[in-house]
Order: sequence, then structure tokens, then C-alpha cells
Amino acid sequence: MSKEQLPVYLKDHLAGSVAALELVNHLIETYKGKPLEEFFQNLRDEIDADQDTLQDLIEKLGEQESAVRKAGAWVAEKVSRAKIRLSDSEKNQLGLLHALEGLVLGITGKRALWTALAGAADAVPELRELDYARLQKRAAEQCDRVEAKRLEVAREVFGPD
Repeated sequence: MSKEQLPVYLKDHLAGSVAALELVNHLIETYKGKPLEEFFQNLRDEIDADQDTLQDLIEKLGEQESAVRKAGAWVAEKVSRAKIRLSDSEKNQLGLLHALEGLVLGITGKRALWTALAGAADAVPELRELDYARLQKRAAEQCDRVEAKRLEVAREVFGPD
């Protein structure tokens, strides 16, 4: 990854975090007052922290966030809501399953981001200050929690009535 490509890569991941936060905020609203609300609030806090790390890194490189990418991510999340169609019904949770799958994919991408940056840190001094082991571990834990919830919902969705 050349130093010119690094900001592009980071901004792409930042846009992904915007979409993830929009989705998680929607999930929090949808499941307000239910056990899933706390699950998604905790996830949002961690995604927020990761997003702050990315924003700080972009600034260290002398770059600014891409308003176009962030707006695109926001729009993409809104469009995905039509597909996901969340339901508060305990029986009809196919939309929740789709949402959890999207989050698993995004978190997997974030873990790959931290791994790639750790690998490039020797060549790029601005990347050396982050604790990649901690960031990768947090992403792995997030992925494990969301995947466990996804499998739980899949059993409910596809299991006997």
C-alpha cells in the first residue's frame, strides 16, 4: 500500500463505520426496552471508539474525512433498511438476521483493516502508535458476539414454529 493510497483505504473504512453506526442506531431504536437494546448499545460504543481511532489516524496523515464517502455510506445504510425491514415481532426476525450478517461482514473487514495496518506499520511511521493487538482483539470479540447473536436469531427464524 503506497502512502498515497493509505488515506483512501482509511476513508473507505471510515465510511463503512458510518454505515455500521447508522444501522446499529436503528437497531437500538427498534429494540428499545428489549434485551437487544443493551447488546446493540455496547456494540455502538465500541464501533464509536474504533471510528475515533480511524479519524485520528486520518488527521495524523494530514488528511480530512471524505464527506462524499460518509454521505454515500449514510445513503447506503438507508437503502439497506428497505431490504432489512426490521420487525419488533419476536417471531419475524429475518430482517434482524440480515442486519447481524451485515455487521459480521463489516466487523470482519475492520479486523482485516487493523491487520493490514499492523503489517504496514514498519514502513509508515504514522501507523506505529496504535495498539493493533488490542484493536484486533476487540474486533474479534465483537465479531464473536455478533456471530453468536446471528446464530441464535437464525435458529429462531428457521426453527420450528
